[in-house]
Parts: sequence; C-alpha cells; structure tokens
Amino acid sequence: MDGSDPRLSIRDPRYAPRNLTVERRDDGGLILFNPTPIRDPRATALDALQHWAAVRPGQMWLAERSGDGWRGVTFGEALGQVEALAGGLAGLGVGRPKPMLVLARNGVDHALIAFAAMSLGVPVAAVSPQYGLAGADLTRLAHAVAVIQPGSVFTDDAAAFAGALAADFLAGLPVVALRNARPGDVAFADLLKAAPQASIAHPDDIAKLLLTSGSTGRPKAVICLHRNVAITAAQVASCYDDPEPPVVVNQAPWSHSLGANAILQMVLQRGGTHYIDAGQPVAGRTAETVRNLREIAPTYHNMVPAGWDLLVGELEADEALARTFFSRVRVLQYGGAALGQSTCDRIQAVARRACGEAISFASGYGATETGPTATNVHWPNLRMGLMGLPLPGTSVKLVPDATGKLEFRVKGPQVSPGYFNAPEATAAAFDEEGFYRLGDAARFADPDDIREGLVFDGRLSENFKLSSGTFVIAGALRVAAVSAIGGAASDAVVCGEGQAGVGLLIFLSKPFCRTLTTSDDPAHDPAVIAAVREGLVRYNAGAKGGGGRVARALILADEPHAASGEITDKGYINQALARTRRAADVARLFAPTPDNDILVFGES
Repeated sequence: MDGSDPRLSIRDPRYAPRNLTVERRDDGGLILFNPTPIRDPRATALDALQHWAAVRPGQMWLAERSGDGWRGVTFGEALGQVEALAGGLAGLGVGRPKPMLVLARNGVDHALIAFAAMSLGVPVAAVSPQYGLAGADLTRLAHAVAVIQPGSVFTDDAAAFAGALAADFLAGLPVVALRNARPGDVAFADLLKAAPQASIAHPDDIAKLLLTSGSTGRPKAVICLHRNVAITAAQVASCYDDPEPPVVVNQAPWSHSLGANAILQMVLQRGGTHYIDAGQPVAGRTAETVRNLREIAPTYHNMVPAGWDLLVGELEADEALARTFFSRVRVLQYGGAALGQSTCDRIQAVARRACGEAISFASGYGATETGPTATNVHWPNLRMGLMGLPLPGTSVKLVPDATGKLEFRVKGPQVSPGYFNAPEATAAAFDEEGFYRLGDAARFADPDDIREGLVFDGRLSENFKLSSGTFVIAGALRVAAVSAIGGAASDAVVCGEGQAGVGLLIFLSKPFCRTLTTSDDPAHDPAVIAAVREGLVRYNAGAKGGGGRVARALILADEPHAASGEITDKGYINQALARTRRAADVARLFAPTPDNDILVFGES
C-alpha cells in the first residue's frame, strides 16, 4: 500500500480547505504561501488560558496520573493557581529578564509554574530531564546553564535532581521544589498561598528558551517570544474546521518545541483537554502509554515515530485497546523524524478492523526555530514522508542548490527572532530576505500538482560523498531503508563518508522481533537477520546509483544510548554522535574483510 488507495474510506479529519499561492522566480526557485486567515490570534501565551477560564471555567484542561485515577485542573482552577504562583514568584524576586531553569518531567504543576513565570515576563527554560537526573553527564547541563544564564530554578523533585542542584554552576540560585525540598529551597505549595498577581506579559517578552538538539553543534537557546508561541498555536488551529475541543494523551517532552508549543499550547488555544502521558517511546517503557489509552480515547494523537513503531504492536495484539483508541480519533500525526509507510499500513489495518475506517495520518515539519511547525499535512492522507504545505500566514522559499536540490527556507509570524545572546549565530541563520535556513531539502510529492505537498529530500548537512564522489542523501536513504525492512528495524545510522559504499548500523525493534523469535539475542537470530536482509534486498532493488544502495549493514545488539544524547527525548537518532560513539562498529562495517556479523550486498 502506498497510502493513496482510493478504496479506503477515511474518517473525516475536519480540516479547513487547502489554500496556496505560488510565486515562481527566475532562478528556478519558488515561494509558497498560505493565505488562509489565522483565526483567534492571541498576543501572549497566557491569553488563551484567560479566555477559556472566563468562557469554560469548569472544563478540564490538564490531567496527570494519580494512583489508579487522574488528578486534573480546570481552566478556572489553573488560572487561579497560575496567578497565585506568579505572586509567590514575584515575592521571591523572580522577574524579567532572568530566565527560570526547569528541571522537571511533564506534569500539571510544571505547566502551572511555567505559565506563572511567563506571566511575569520571565523566560521559561525547560531542559531535558536527562541532563540532570542521577547518572547524567552534567557537562551538558553546565553548557545549558552557561547559555541560558538562569536567575531561578524549578524542579519537580529535588531528590531526583540532587546532584545537579548541588553543582557549582547553580550555586546561589533560588530553587522552587515540588517534592523533597532541601533546606533553603522554597516549597511549591508555599507559593500557592501568595496573593495573586495578574499577567504583565507583553507580546515581545521572551516566553520560552528552548535548546536545539545539538545535532549540528553545541545546543543553542532559541528565543520563543510570547507572540511566537501564541500565533503558532492559532496557525495550527486554523488548519481545522472543527468546533469540538480536542482530547489528547501525549508524552512529548516540554523541553522541546513539539511538546511545549505544538501540543501543550495548541490544545490550550483550542480549549481542549490534555492528559499527560508519563510513558516513553522506548522499548520497555510503553506500558504507561498503553494503560492511559485503555482509559482515554483521544480525538487527536501525536507521537514520534519510535512511539508509533511500539504502539502498533500493542494495537495489533489487543482488540479492546484498538476499539477504544480508534473510537473517536480523527487525526493521527507524527513528527520529529520520519515514519515508515509499513508502520502506517499496519496501523490502518488495525483501524479498519476496529472501526471500519482508515484514520488520516498527518505529519508536520519544522524546527525549534520555526515554532516548531512551518508546514503540515492538513488534508486527508495515508501517505508517509510528506512535509505538507505551509501553515496559514507562512511563506516557504525553495532555493535550487549546486546539486540540483531545493533548499527549504521559511518566514512567518511563528519563526523565532534568533538565538539567546548569540548575535552571530542569529545573523547566519537567516537569508537576505529574512527567511530562516533549516538546512534541509524538499521536493514535490507530485511535480504536476504542487497542492499535493512537499516531501523531505534529505538534510543537506548530513549528506556526504563516497570515495567515488557520488553524493549520499543520508536522510532519505535512512527513511526508505528502514521502511523497506518493515517492523524489524526501529532506526538506522547511515555511514560511509569516503568509503566505497554506504553502510548502515541498524537498531532493532525488540517488540517486533519477539514476533519472529524467542531468542534473547535477536541480533544474531536467523529469522531476524533474514528479515533485515530481505528488506534491504527489496530496498536495493529500487535504489538508483551507488549513493542510493546499501552495500553493508550491521545489526546492533543494544539500543540507542539516551544518557549520552545518542537518542533525543523525541526518539530521533543523532547521526553524527552515534557514528562517533560507535566508531568501532563503523570500522567493522568497512573492514577490508568483513566479519560474519556484517551483511554484504552485491560485492564481488
């Protein structure tokens, strides 16, 4: 299935009509613009909360697990607690312009104190909990602190982050602790007793500082102004023609723009209910997600591809879970990386059995700097790999480069003005017309019909040359190869710069492999090896040129290492870091005489 089978009935996703203008330039470039009016634009991140607290004060906004049930806050309760917390923070001397560093997992109280800080004009800087939990390499947190320069800290558990909080680089900063406060810390509960402070936030105040992934260098802090955060939520909402508020169950971390802006703020903009999922898109850590989805039927569900790769197996094996999950969901979505068509096809097969319909599968594309969403799929769709079309009010510039590819650049009200305290990096990020350069390439899904959207065509900075001089489009190759392997592979690292051919380091999907074997060592199991080999043979049969074929592959026995940053919170493999950490495996891939674990394709 290619995702375009007209025989499939797709449940109505309730999208607004597609709207696009195209400007063709003399150099072969194009400008794509979406002129759809942005509905209900708001000026600050707090405005939507104030609106729904007045209009629907008794509706649940946020909920998190509490024992066997849920603990939640309504819009009215949330605004009251945000204003009390703001009063407490102001009493501690917390105020603009010094940021608040957040060392916490997603949670109701995390959201409340973040909105309280933002209401005072204090930038909120949530970093990945991996940076500060026990056993973490604190050099990453030290770098983040040097970049952010915080004036205060919030933690959801002072014991869990004890080592980080005791570090010299946080010495002297006031710490607000939700649990296990140390002597000298301020208890979260005490802040709630303060006199309320109404929002004084301005549209041009910094609402959030979000760190980049660091895949192209040391992480930088992206400035998200209040107007950026507020407008990107309104832009996404304007892609829908749906009067019903969304219900989501979501695990995307708020230290990244996908979770913090595209999910948390979008649900708030639309007056929806957000169930916070403490599960993770990693094998062995999905049970909480499954538990939550047994109880809560979402209307919209967004996961990173690693999460979908795990969830599809659960849906296939549990009919009751599938019936609940597909009972009212209208849109499925992935982001942060590419999802294989084979995974989508498996999900749709379960959907048709459970509810008799396929469910439209969207994707979004962008970066922390673009809000995060620059483009998305906002029409009924079952084809994976699409970047979509621009959001309302957004312009995309496609610029031909020296290799003939179209470089993707974007301009819009959601785009960040730049990097915190980094004017040179900011200046280099934008072109002469003010378009942000993402460093990626795009092509049209159908060159004869631009309205069918854009397709990711590789990350220009990840591409490399073989010893023959042939270019390897690493991002596109990775997605296509993993998809061809099917469920057995969860991801891959593309290698081969300066070598005679392309090599892959392949991470296995342990849950899927359990359907093939009972072995405790699937990387060396004949059935698993055969599945990987057959998938890569299929992939190579359709590949063009030496730069598109896989010459060698090594199936890895372990999983990506989260603590080192090899895999991000979003489930995305940092390709450069993985190659560095696994230099010995890369050397094995390209040894003159490959060992018995190396899969070899087409070499004489």
